[in-house]
Amino acid sequence: MRLGFASLGSGSQGNATLVRADGTALLIDCGFGPRELGRRLAPHGLTPEDIDAILITHEHADHIGGAGAVARRWGVPLWMTAGTCLAASAALGDVPLISTLAGETAIAIGALAVHPVTVPHDAREPRQFVIDDGRSRLGVCTDLGSSTPHLSAAFAGCDGLLLEFNHDATLLKNGDYPAFLKQRILSDWGHLSNEQAADLLGKLAHGRLKAFVAAHLSERNNRPALVRALAARVLGTAAEEILIADQGAGSPWLEL
Repeated sequence: MRLGFASLGSGSQGNATLVRADGTALLIDCGFGPRELGRRLAPHGLTPEDIDAILITHEHADHIGGAGAVARRWGVPLWMTAGTCLAASAALGDVPLISTLAGETAIAIGALAVHPVTVPHDAREPRQFVIDDGRSRLGVCTDLGSSTPHLSAAFAGCDGLLLEFNHDATLLKNGDYPAFLKQRILSDWGHLSNEQAADLLGKLAHGRLKAFVAAHLSERNNRPALVRALAARVLGTAAEEILIADQGAGSPWLEL
């Protein structure tokens, strides 16, 4: 089985991305509890006990909300940085196995090579990931406040990409969020605006990019039509061809 992926749900109410290749199944983040995770995995022919490991990007609740319970119930190992582990310890509780990501050192989990990437976000020691099966590269990149040359280099050459398009800056500035929250989201350590994400997508788009999904859209400060229009312009495709990871339904399965 070639490298493939699907968002199981993306947004402030919970995030998880399924990645599979050659008998190995990983989750990037687990913001859903055991029962809900099982429901979201079922259309892909999997149960939570089929997951070989969960990669944790950072300690925010929408990314780790179900990770501790899933790890305890099925013995699924969790991988995260030492800083994330420290910040998430109370929320995760006692779990059977936590392994530490050391900087950006790649690790092997079954058939997959996992490359952690340092990103700017207001968390203790966050990482996003590039996954490689030896034939294709998948980049999963959400929860970052700005693009950096290091990040652009790390995600270059990916055959598949799931990228945050969090908010429309005008909708956010004119919306009803409190001032401190607007400031946090708009900061270099918050979340990407549509324009920032489109600029980054333009740097990462190339002839080998087979699959693209826009993710982590704000339900109150964004509109799918805005995202589709911007991404389509960058990729030179029709707006209706742009896939968006939904909070409830996730995204379709895409194989690279």
